[in-house]
Amino acid sequence: MSTNPFPARIHVLLARSARRALVIRRGPSTHTCVIDWDRNTETFEVCQWFKGRLYERRSDISPDGKHWIYFAMNGKWQSETLGAWTTVARTPWLKAISLYAKGNCWNGGGLFLTNRTFWLNDGLGHSPLFESSHVHRNLNFHADQHYGAECPHVYYNRLQRDGWQLLNAEEVRQKVGRAVFERPITGDWTLRKICHEEFPSKKGRGGYWDSHELANRERTVEHTDWEWADWVDNSIIFAQNGCLYEQKISQAGDIGDCRMLHDFNPYTFERRIAPSIHPERYIASEQP
Repeated sequence: MSTNPFPARIHVLLARSARRALVIRRGPSTHTCVIDWDRNTETFEVCQWFKGRLYERRSDISPDGKHWIYFAMNGKWQSETLGAWTTVARTPWLKAISLYAKGNCWNGGGLFLTNRTFWLNDGLGHSPLFESSHVHRNLNFHADQHYGAECPHVYYNRLQRDGWQLLNAEEVRQKVGRAVFERPITGDWTLRKICHEEFPSKKGRGGYWDSHELANRERTVEHTDWEWADWVDNSIIFAQNGCLYEQKISQAGDIGDCRMLHDFNPYTFERRIAPSIHPERYIASEQP
């Protein structure tokens, strides 16, 4: 059983054209677990653990769910990856098929543009260590909007690409520390995502964190403890206190009861090695 005094922190990457997702579970702070979520069977499979910081808001999954990109840091600044790096991997593993050393935590990560092309959030520069012939970096793409050199630049562009509308764009440009996104769902309801920037961060919560609201013409229901939420398969799926839940809303606008899909709190670190993919190199769960 987990001895973490705080609930596991949950973030989900949803494939846009496949019924597949990755759950990124963090806790304790230096331990991250990547979990494969089969949305057809509602099953969750633990794949690999990582000792270090995996930046979920600088990560993305390809539309078909077969590859993903992530930014990670383990602080081993004299290593081949210079202590921080961006990886493109086959879902749901950490093993790199393309690997870019970074050496600092400015920028990093990226977005998938198609199933096989991606944008690298380069910023102050990456050093390619090896690159796959199966996925390709688009050197001509530039993100629509610029949101600085940390998590919001990838995260806010990802949200807008996936159908979220940024409501307070001018305030965000003025760096007010709060971005408000929304998307219409069903029954006259709108789901809002409030993205907070808070430094120094509170215990058990990162410097970047989200809360949510459900709103219609008559009322607003605050969900400050929903750390991740989206409209998925005609339901609201949300993460709360280390668990993932489903909540239905009828076409008439009636909010149904919540159903737990999975509890991620009991998990503890275990070393798992991704399958070998010859001839490409990889990083295992505790490396580089």
